[in-house]
Amino acid sequence: MMYQAYQAHSDLMWPLRAAGRLAAPLLLQPQRPALDWPARREAAAACRLLELGTVTHARPPWRITSVESRGRRWAVVEEVAAATPFCTLLRFAKPEAPAQPKLLVVAPMSGHFATLLRDTVRTLAQDHEVYVTDWHNVRDVPLAAGRFGLDEYTAHLIDFMAAIGPGAHLLAVCQPCVSALAAVALMSEDDHPATPLSLTLMAGPIDCRINPTAVNALATGKSIQWFEKNLISHVPWRHRGAGRRVYPGFVQLSAFIGMNKERHINAFREYYRHLVEDEFDKAEVTRSFYEEYMAVADLSADFYLETVRLVFQDYALPRGELSFRGRRVDPAAIRRTALTTVEGERDDICSVGQTLAAQDLASSIRPWLRRHHVQPNVGHYGVFSGRRWQQQIYPLLRDMIGLSG
Repeated sequence: MMYQAYQAHSDLMWPLRAAGRLAAPLLLQPQRPALDWPARREAAAACRLLELGTVTHARPPWRITSVESRGRRWAVVEEVAAATPFCTLLRFAKPEAPAQPKLLVVAPMSGHFATLLRDTVRTLAQDHEVYVTDWHNVRDVPLAAGRFGLDEYTAHLIDFMAAIGPGAHLLAVCQPCVSALAAVALMSEDDHPATPLSLTLMAGPIDCRINPTAVNALATGKSIQWFEKNLISHVPWRHRGAGRRVYPGFVQLSAFIGMNKERHINAFREYYRHLVEDEFDKAEVTRSFYEEYMAVADLSADFYLETVRLVFQDYALPRGELSFRGRRVDPAAIRRTALTTVEGERDDICSVGQTLAAQDLASSIRPWLRRHHVQPNVGHYGVFSGRRWQQQIYPLLRDMIGLSG
């Protein structure tokens, strides 16, 4: 009944939130002197604070309309390159730009939408023809579309690389690093014509036995039966995916917020203060972040439970026990694909060494096709967004992709 209770609460709160959205601009109209100016600003700020704290379930826009490359600004157009019930392969095309290396960015399916990688994609699009796995909110996928587990996730990567064609590159961020490494291993073993020229793994849990974090402790602290009993729910009947078993995005969001509760409380407190004091530039930074952060997507129960069990509890890939549709995954089959691994020194989600483990598993890759980078003074999100990502990490990846292309 967890999802049903959440939906009932959300429905009950809707009139109050709608009233807040309507009231905020009206309160600030100068021709309405019913309240003195400070009181009106505080009331308007409270309304906007209420709106910012609303959990939403629709993907925010990418808002990537142009990028600067080679001293010129190029228009960017979103195109659908392929689609399944669970994912859209989105292409960020630059119609007037010269040909650039094709790069598939694999976004995590971890409770948020792929737009969480907006800064990653915008930066990569300067020098590449970027494709992204734009995962759908599973609560909107009808039961008739079938199951979606870890095998289906990996199959999507193989199929999307085939759709892009030979000569492309692959980059995975966070949780999908396991599937990305598995997909390249399988394609290499099959001599698949679309096997990527390079594979970049960024802050991904290849071997969670190394330097375990609080996230790893949480995953191993309970049995898989506990996770299934306490965290899995059914989509309410009002949605297109009615009846589908899911790990609700709002549960994942609650877990994320709980890990840094004081930081989020302070952020909302500062947001309110910035609005009251007319510091709108500062308030906009907070608003932009939380509009993205509060947009959640449900995960298929099969995918979530298999990820917890195989990646975080059984360590199936580093132990040589991960299989794909009954076939053992062997990273040593990778020979011609260049491998780059990237970690953040202060990453408290995927600690230093967990992604580096891929270098040992892919033992057949020649030394000159390998590269590992630990970025000083960044946490998990700093690996793929922000100033250090743009100025220090990205140039390394761009050069490695260029050399392997």
